[in-house]
Amino acid sequence: MTVIRQQDFIESIADALQYISYYHPLDYVKAVEVAYNKEQNPAAKDAMAQILINSRMSAEGHRPICQDTGIVTCFVKVGMDVKWDDTSLTVQEMVDEGTRQAYMNPDNPLRASIVADPAGTRKNTKDNTPSVVHIDLVKGAGIEVMIAAKGGGSENKSKMAMLNPSDDIVEWIKKTVPTMGAGWCPPGMLGIGIGGTAEKAAVMAKESLMDPVDIQELIERGPETTEEKLRIDILNAVNDLGIGAQGLGGLTTVVDIKIKSCPTHAASKPVVMIPNCAATRHIHFHLDGSGPADLKPPRVEDWPEVTWELGDNVRRVNIDNITKAEIADWKAGETVLLSGKILTGRDAAHKRIKDMLDNGEGLPEGVDFNNRFIYYVGPVDAVRDEVCGPAGPTTATRMDKFTDMMLEDTGLIGMIGKSERGPATVDSIAKNKAVYLMAVGGAAYLVSKAIKKSRVVAFGDLGMEAIYEFEVEDMPVSVAVDSTGNNVHETGPAIWRGKIAEAKAKK
Repeated sequence: MTVIRQQDFIESIADALQYISYYHPLDYVKAVEVAYNKEQNPAAKDAMAQILINSRMSAEGHRPICQDTGIVTCFVKVGMDVKWDDTSLTVQEMVDEGTRQAYMNPDNPLRASIVADPAGTRKNTKDNTPSVVHIDLVKGAGIEVMIAAKGGGSENKSKMAMLNPSDDIVEWIKKTVPTMGAGWCPPGMLGIGIGGTAEKAAVMAKESLMDPVDIQELIERGPETTEEKLRIDILNAVNDLGIGAQGLGGLTTVVDIKIKSCPTHAASKPVVMIPNCAATRHIHFHLDGSGPADLKPPRVEDWPEVTWELGDNVRRVNIDNITKAEIADWKAGETVLLSGKILTGRDAAHKRIKDMLDNGEGLPEGVDFNNRFIYYVGPVDAVRDEVCGPAGPTTATRMDKFTDMMLEDTGLIGMIGKSERGPATVDSIAKNKAVYLMAVGGAAYLVSKAIKKSRVVAFGDLGMEAIYEFEVEDMPVSVAVDSTGNNVHETGPAIWRGKIAEAKAKK
């Protein structure tokens, strides 16, 4: 009989969540480094450079890799010979307490993103609880914990299908991945659950993402099982789509494919696919009664020495007092370094602005979008001498339904976010002679270094979803949709899908 101290469990959860907020798994870092070195599309290579530089900076500075510090998912396997020293809290409550301590740590506060009453008021719980906890009773006298912090941008792209028994899983994935856009911040991984029932397949898909990156080793030795062959087939099929890093087109969209399966009904073939983004965050530890988990920090020297090189087409711009005539010269695909003042706003702020305009109230006092840019971001709280905590972009497509209003009724001329925009939004951008700029998802700490001043100007009660004014200096972005409607998230993948197919045909 092993006695596990409640406090050791809670402390281990808290330590693990802090650890994964700033340490990428090194196997993922190495996989992105390999992809970076072989990438031929300059835009995708640039995006991966920023991801790798950001990863090293976060490891050195002990600050979050991504501003979206995630919803906590925890798999707890409790040995049946385990006894707890204190049973005043359930396992769910212990995980929640560890989560609370981690996210409210004053040295490295993590962004609280969890809202209660999801179909109604959607009020932030302020401490990122509750967590999602899966508990299994297993043989043994210890506890195994696998814990992850999953960002909303990638979680929102999860897909599920009840296929017919004869349907081809690879074909379904080839058809489905392009519908996910780039909001899941590739290059990442796909976790796939096959079999069981609908909810079992989803849990297996999520748990599979806790496994280490090892597909290159699998390719070298050759597949030995149906699942191993399927992993390689899916990897090749997805990368052949040419989606590339951040959806800009390129050779690598995924660095690994993970699969878990179990028996299912003879009439069923449930399949769930869940992506992990460029901010892949998870860790695995055991408790044996000897104390809290010993989480050894990786050596920063193991991170690649990658530099971010400015190309010949870089455009430095002061966006204070900028006009539509000036942005008309910006071309899709070119890199822009922004300096000046920008406003921020996400889902809740846009909804509130719409309600105020619909009610005839006008914009909040002190908010003027005329000839200005909005950045879709919910930053992490600043600590010590920081002006702003990690502040990477959120998925822009969620703001598509507000774009006509913002461009036509407020005088806004530019938007900054991550991932693609929908066809109607691209048309609206062109009609209003505006621009959409893309910042790299997964480079939040790097982006925050460009923010020189920050203040809340409206909706302070919304927390991280408030409207801020940032004063930035050389903030790196690329033109994703220019004022004529040219869209790199369409042209980039199409070009590279063709190049990949042409290269394969020559072999």
